[in-house]
Amino acid sequence: QVQLVESGGGLVQAGGSLRLSCAASGRTFSSYAMAWFRQAPGKEREFVAAISWSGGNTYYADSVKGRFTISRDNAKNTVYLQMNSLKPEDTAVYYCAAATTLYRSRRLPDYWGQGTQVTVSS
Repeated sequence: QVQLVESGGGLVQAGGSLRLSCAASGRTFSSYAMAWFRQAPGKEREFVAAISWSGGNTYYADSVKGRFTISRDNAKNTVYLQMNSLKPEDTAVYYCAAATTLYRSRRLPDYWGQGTQVTVSS
């Protein structure tokens, strides 16, 4: 079992930046691929970014490429999402997720956090 707790959400103006953090506890964090998803009001949850257990491979949704960066610190059991050049359409609840493989992390993670709200004002 893996427990995930997100933090770092908030209200920011368009063009601003936020860094989300996801602290993991439970089984060995470094053995899991990690991902971020988001869900905007009235929309389905969508994939944002994923990172392999070593950090050597990353994937991004086209909508955030070049603006968002996913990273991890296995010594701290934490994964991050640095979000720059934020747009109003980035407004959503952001969820951290863990999976046994990088493939699963992008499609059907095994564990989910509770989410953190990100609101971007125009």
